[in-house]
Amino acid sequence: MSFDRLVRFVPKGDESKVLIGEPTDAAVDVGAAVRKGEDVQVKVFSGSSVLDAGAPTGDTATIGRILSPLTQAEVGTIRCIGLNYKKHAEEAKMQIPAIPTVFLKPATSLADPYPAPTIIPKHTLADDSADYESELAIVLGKEAKNVSEADALDYVLGYTASNDISSRASQFAQTQWCYSKGFDGACPIGPVLVNKRLVPDVGKLRLRGLKNGKVVQDSPLTDLIFSVEKIVSFLSQGTTLPKGTLILTGTPAGVGFAHKPQELLHDGDEFVVEILPHIGSLYNVMENEK
Repeated sequence: MSFDRLVRFVPKGDESKVLIGEPTDAAVDVGAAVRKGEDVQVKVFSGSSVLDAGAPTGDTATIGRILSPLTQAEVGTIRCIGLNYKKHAEEAKMQIPAIPTVFLKPATSLADPYPAPTIIPKHTLADDSADYESELAIVLGKEAKNVSEADALDYVLGYTASNDISSRASQFAQTQWCYSKGFDGACPIGPVLVNKRLVPDVGKLRLRGLKNGKVVQDSPLTDLIFSVEKIVSFLSQGTTLPKGTLILTGTPAGVGFAHKPQELLHDGDEFVVEILPHIGSLYNVMENEK
Protein backbone atom coordinates (compact mmCIF):
# COMPACT_ATOMS: atom_id res chain seq x y z
CA MET A 1 0.00 0.00 0.00
CA SER A 2 1.50 3.30 -1.09
CA PHE A 3 0.09 6.63 0.04
CA ASP A 4 1.25 10.03 1.23
CA ARG A 5 -1.80 11.42 3.06
CA LEU A 6 -5.07 9.59 3.60
CA VAL A 7 -8.49 10.91 4.59
CA ARG A 8 -11.65 9.08 5.66
CA PHE A 9 -14.78 10.95 4.65
CA VAL A 10 -18.41 10.98 3.63
CA PRO A 11 -18.61 12.12 0.00
CA LYS A 12 -20.69 15.09 -0.98
CA GLY A 13 -24.11 14.01 -2.21
CA ASP A 14 -24.11 10.52 -0.70
CA GLU A 15 -24.43 10.26 3.08
CA SER A 16 -24.67 6.47 2.82
CA LYS A 17 -20.99 6.03 1.94
CA VAL A 18 -17.72 6.28 3.85
CA LEU A 19 -14.66 6.44 1.61
CA ILE A 20 -10.88 6.36 1.98
CA GLY A 21 -8.61 8.33 -0.31
CA GLU A 22 -5.86 10.83 -0.91
CA PRO A 23 -6.39 14.53 -1.65
CA THR A 24 -5.63 15.30 -5.29
CA ASP A 25 -3.81 18.46 -4.16
CA ALA A 26 -0.76 17.24 -2.22
CA ALA A 27 -0.34 20.64 -0.57
CA VAL A 28 -3.92 21.32 0.57
CA ASP A 29 -4.56 21.76 4.29
CA VAL A 30 -7.67 19.58 4.35
CA GLY A 31 -8.94 20.81 7.72
CA ALA A 32 -8.59 24.48 6.82
CA ALA A 33 -10.22 23.99 3.43
CA VAL A 34 -13.20 22.13 4.91
CA ARG A 35 -13.63 24.80 7.59
CA LYS A 36 -13.74 27.48 4.87
CA GLY A 37 -16.37 25.52 2.96
CA GLU A 38 -14.06 24.81 0.03
CA ASP A 39 -14.39 21.67 -2.05
CA VAL A 40 -11.60 19.14 -1.49
CA GLN A 41 -11.16 16.57 -4.23
CA VAL A 42 -9.98 13.10 -3.23
CA LYS A 43 -8.59 10.16 -5.22
CA VAL A 44 -10.67 7.27 -3.93
CA PHE A 45 -8.86 4.13 -2.76
CA SER A 46 -10.27 0.60 -2.91
CA GLY A 47 -9.95 -0.14 0.81
CA SER A 48 -12.40 0.62 3.60
CA SER A 49 -9.80 1.53 6.25
CA VAL A 50 -6.62 3.58 6.38
CA LEU A 51 -5.02 0.48 7.89
CA ASP A 52 -5.66 -1.39 4.62
CA ALA A 53 -6.32 1.38 2.14
CA GLY A 54 -5.80 -0.66 -1.00
CA ALA A 55 -4.99 1.20 -4.19
CA PRO A 56 -6.43 4.11 -6.18
CA THR A 57 -9.59 3.11 -8.05
CA GLY A 58 -9.34 5.85 -10.64
CA ASP A 59 -12.42 7.57 -9.20
CA THR A 60 -12.51 10.93 -7.47
CA ALA A 61 -14.96 12.31 -4.92
CA THR A 62 -15.52 15.57 -3.07
CA ILE A 63 -15.41 15.62 0.71
CA GLY A 64 -18.86 16.25 2.16
CA ARG A 65 -17.95 15.53 5.76
CA ILE A 66 -14.49 14.73 7.09
CA LEU A 67 -14.18 11.88 9.60
CA SER A 68 -11.46 10.79 11.99
CA PRO A 69 -8.90 8.72 10.05
CA LEU A 70 -9.60 5.71 12.29
CA THR A 71 -12.77 4.33 13.83
CA GLN A 72 -13.38 3.63 17.51
CA ALA A 73 -13.23 -0.10 16.79
CA GLU A 74 -9.84 0.28 15.10
CA VAL A 75 -8.09 2.30 17.81
CA GLY A 76 -9.25 0.30 20.84
CA THR A 77 -7.71 1.66 24.03
CA ILE A 78 -5.92 4.93 23.28
CA ARG A 79 -2.47 5.32 24.85
CA CYS A 80 -1.39 8.79 25.95
CA ILE A 81 1.89 10.22 27.20
CA GLY A 82 1.75 13.00 29.78
CA LEU A 83 4.43 15.60 30.49
CA ASN A 84 6.41 14.88 27.34
CA TYR A 85 7.55 18.42 26.53
CA LYS A 86 10.23 20.06 28.65
CA LYS A 87 8.58 23.48 28.71
CA HIS A 88 5.15 22.01 29.53
CA ALA A 89 6.62 20.18 32.52
CA GLU A 90 8.16 23.48 33.63
CA GLU A 91 4.89 25.43 33.33
CA ALA A 92 3.12 22.67 35.29
CA LYS A 93 5.87 22.96 37.91
CA MET A 94 6.58 19.23 37.68
CA GLN A 95 9.87 17.39 37.41
CA ILE A 96 11.06 16.08 34.05
CA PRO A 97 10.00 12.40 34.12
CA ALA A 98 12.66 9.70 33.94
CA ILE A 99 10.29 7.32 32.12
CA PRO A 100 7.16 8.06 30.06
CA THR A 101 4.04 8.92 32.07
CA VAL A 102 1.19 6.84 30.63
CA PHE A 103 -2.57 7.24 30.88
CA LEU A 104 -5.40 5.82 28.81
CA LYS A 105 -8.45 7.08 26.98
CA PRO A 106 -11.32 4.75 26.04
CA ALA A 107 -12.23 4.17 22.40
CA THR A 108 -15.47 6.09 23.05
CA SER A 109 -13.43 9.29 23.46
CA LEU A 110 -12.39 9.18 19.78
CA ALA A 111 -14.13 11.88 17.74
CA ASP A 112 -14.29 13.43 14.28
CA PRO A 113 -12.94 16.84 13.32
CA TYR A 114 -15.16 19.79 12.37
CA PRO A 115 -17.98 19.84 11.25
CA ALA A 116 -18.71 17.38 14.08
CA PRO A 117 -19.00 19.40 17.32
CA THR A 118 -16.54 18.84 20.16
CA ILE A 119 -18.67 18.38 23.25
CA ILE A 120 -18.09 19.84 26.72
CA PRO A 121 -19.86 17.35 29.06
CA LYS A 122 -22.77 18.91 30.92
CA HIS A 123 -21.65 17.61 34.31
CA THR A 124 -18.42 19.64 33.95
CA LEU A 125 -19.99 22.94 32.86
CA ALA A 126 -20.28 24.37 36.38
CA ASP A 127 -16.54 23.79 36.87
CA ASP A 128 -15.64 25.95 33.82
CA SER A 129 -12.43 24.01 33.29
CA ALA A 130 -12.53 22.55 29.76
CA ASP A 131 -9.04 22.74 28.29
CA TYR A 132 -7.17 21.88 25.10
CA GLU A 133 -3.93 19.98 24.50
CA SER A 134 -2.50 20.05 20.98
CA GLU A 135 -0.68 16.81 20.21
CA LEU A 136 1.01 14.73 17.55
CA ALA A 137 -0.51 11.23 17.41
CA ILE A 138 1.16 8.03 16.24
CA VAL A 139 -0.78 5.29 14.42
CA LEU A 140 0.63 1.76 14.39
CA GLY A 141 0.38 -0.19 11.16
CA LYS A 142 1.01 -3.63 12.61
CA GLU A 143 0.85 -5.44 15.93
CA ALA A 144 3.74 -4.68 18.28
CA LYS A 145 5.04 -6.37 21.41
CA ASN A 146 8.44 -6.15 23.14
CA VAL A 147 9.74 -3.90 20.37
CA SER A 148 13.21 -2.35 20.59
CA GLU A 149 13.75 1.36 20.03
CA ALA A 150 15.87 0.50 17.01
CA ASP A 151 12.94 -1.33 15.38
CA ALA A 152 10.08 0.84 16.66
CA LEU A 153 9.52 2.87 13.49
CA ASP A 154 8.96 -0.36 11.55
CA TYR A 155 5.62 -0.61 13.39
CA VAL A 156 4.52 2.98 12.75
CA LEU A 157 2.12 3.56 9.87
CA GLY A 158 1.95 7.32 10.16
CA TYR A 159 0.98 10.43 12.09
CA THR A 160 -2.04 12.66 12.61
CA ALA A 161 -3.09 15.57 14.82
CA SER A 162 -5.06 15.19 18.04
CA ASN A 163 -6.62 17.32 20.77
CA ASP A 164 -6.51 15.83 24.27
CA ILE A 165 -9.61 17.61 25.60
CA SER A 166 -9.35 17.73 29.39
CA SER A 167 -11.54 18.71 32.33
CA ARG A 168 -9.04 20.32 34.69
CA ALA A 169 -11.28 20.37 37.78
CA SER A 170 -11.78 16.62 37.49
CA GLN A 171 -8.11 16.10 36.68
CA PHE A 172 -6.79 18.01 39.68
CA ALA A 173 -9.28 16.32 42.02
CA GLN A 174 -7.67 12.92 41.36
CA THR A 175 -4.24 11.37 41.00
CA GLN A 176 -5.32 9.41 37.90
CA TRP A 177 -6.07 11.26 34.65
CA CYS A 178 -8.16 8.68 32.75
CA TYR A 179 -11.52 9.97 34.02
CA SER A 180 -10.92 13.66 33.36
CA LYS A 181 -9.57 13.06 29.85
CA GLY A 182 -11.76 10.13 28.83
CA PHE A 183 -15.22 11.64 28.33
CA ASP A 184 -17.10 10.89 25.12
CA GLY A 185 -15.60 12.86 22.25
CA ALA A 186 -12.53 14.02 24.24
CA CYS A 187 -10.08 12.80 21.59
CA PRO A 188 -10.76 14.34 18.19
CA ILE A 189 -8.10 13.38 15.64
CA GLY A 190 -7.34 14.12 11.99
CA PRO A 191 -8.04 15.26 9.46
CA VAL A 192 -5.33 13.32 7.58
CA LEU A 193 -3.09 10.35 8.27
CA VAL A 194 0.39 11.15 6.98
CA ASN A 195 2.68 8.31 5.93
CA LYS A 196 5.76 8.09 8.16
CA ARG A 197 7.84 8.24 4.97
CA LEU A 198 6.99 11.96 4.68
CA VAL A 199 8.12 12.57 8.27
CA PRO A 200 11.43 10.77 8.73
CA ASP A 201 12.24 13.11 11.64
CA VAL A 202 9.33 14.40 13.76
CA GLY A 203 11.72 17.00 15.17
CA LYS A 204 11.29 18.85 11.86
CA LEU A 205 7.58 19.35 12.58
CA ARG A 206 6.16 22.43 14.28
CA LEU A 207 3.00 22.30 16.37
CA ARG A 208 0.69 25.21 17.13
CA GLY A 209 -2.59 25.53 18.99
CA LEU A 210 -4.92 28.40 18.10
CA LYS A 211 -7.97 29.41 20.12
CA ASN A 212 -10.35 31.61 18.14
CA GLY A 213 -7.42 32.55 15.91
CA LYS A 214 -5.05 33.42 18.76
CA VAL A 215 -1.86 31.36 18.99
CA VAL A 216 -1.77 29.81 22.47
CA GLN A 217 0.68 26.95 21.85
CA ASP A 218 3.73 27.08 19.57
CA SER A 219 6.53 24.55 19.76
CA PRO A 220 8.96 22.57 17.65
CA LEU A 221 8.83 18.86 18.34
CA THR A 222 12.50 19.00 19.31
CA ASP A 223 11.13 19.88 22.78
CA LEU A 224 9.83 16.32 23.18
CA ILE A 225 11.33 14.53 26.17
CA PHE A 226 10.71 11.00 24.84
CA SER A 227 11.04 10.23 21.13
CA VAL A 228 8.55 8.34 18.99
CA GLU A 229 10.90 5.35 19.07
CA LYS A 230 11.16 5.43 22.86
CA ILE A 231 7.39 5.77 23.31
CA VAL A 232 6.48 2.88 21.00
CA SER A 233 9.13 0.63 22.51
CA PHE A 234 8.18 1.49 26.09
CA LEU A 235 4.46 0.93 25.57
CA SER A 236 5.05 -2.42 23.86
CA GLN A 237 7.00 -4.02 26.68
CA GLY A 238 4.95 -6.94 27.96
CA THR A 239 1.89 -5.50 26.19
CA THR A 240 0.42 -6.27 22.78
CA LEU A 241 -0.33 -3.09 20.85
CA PRO A 242 -2.77 -4.10 18.09
CA LYS A 243 -2.63 -2.79 14.56
CA GLY A 244 -4.40 0.57 14.59
CA THR A 245 -3.25 1.54 18.09
CA LEU A 246 -3.38 5.32 18.56
CA ILE A 247 -0.72 6.95 20.73
CA LEU A 248 -0.91 10.61 21.80
CA THR A 249 2.59 11.94 22.38
CA GLY A 250 1.92 14.81 24.80
CA THR A 251 1.32 18.54 24.57
CA PRO A 252 3.74 21.48 24.59
CA ALA A 253 3.63 24.51 26.86
CA GLY A 254 0.70 26.90 26.62
CA VAL A 255 -2.27 24.86 27.84
CA GLY A 256 -5.27 26.93 28.82
CA PHE A 257 -5.08 26.67 32.60
CA ALA A 258 -1.46 27.89 32.59
CA HIS A 259 -2.22 31.16 30.79
CA LYS A 260 -2.81 34.35 32.76
CA PRO A 261 -5.67 35.01 32.34
CA GLN A 262 -6.66 31.43 31.64
CA GLU A 263 -7.59 30.41 28.08
CA LEU A 264 -10.26 27.77 28.77
CA LEU A 265 -12.77 26.40 26.25
CA HIS A 266 -16.41 27.44 26.08
CA ASP A 267 -19.46 26.90 23.90
CA GLY A 268 -18.80 28.24 20.39
CA ASP A 269 -15.01 28.47 20.72
CA GLU A 270 -12.93 27.29 17.80
CA PHE A 271 -9.69 25.46 18.53
CA VAL A 272 -7.16 24.43 15.90
CA VAL A 273 -4.30 21.98 16.27
CA GLU A 274 -1.88 22.80 13.45
CA ILE A 275 1.08 20.54 12.67
CA LEU A 276 3.24 21.52 9.72
CA PRO A 277 4.34 20.42 7.26
CA HIS A 278 2.09 17.71 5.81
CA ILE A 279 -0.48 17.08 8.60
CA GLY A 280 -2.23 20.44 8.53
CA SER A 281 -5.06 21.65 10.77
CA LEU A 282 -7.45 19.80 13.06
CA TYR A 283 -10.45 22.08 13.66
CA ASN A 284 -12.71 21.67 16.68
CA VAL A 285 -15.73 23.84 17.49
CA MET A 286 -16.86 23.47 21.07
CA GLU A 287 -20.47 22.81 22.05
CA ASN A 288 -22.02 22.43 25.49
CA GLU A 289 -23.74 19.08 25.99
CA LYS A 290 -27.50 19.53 26.07
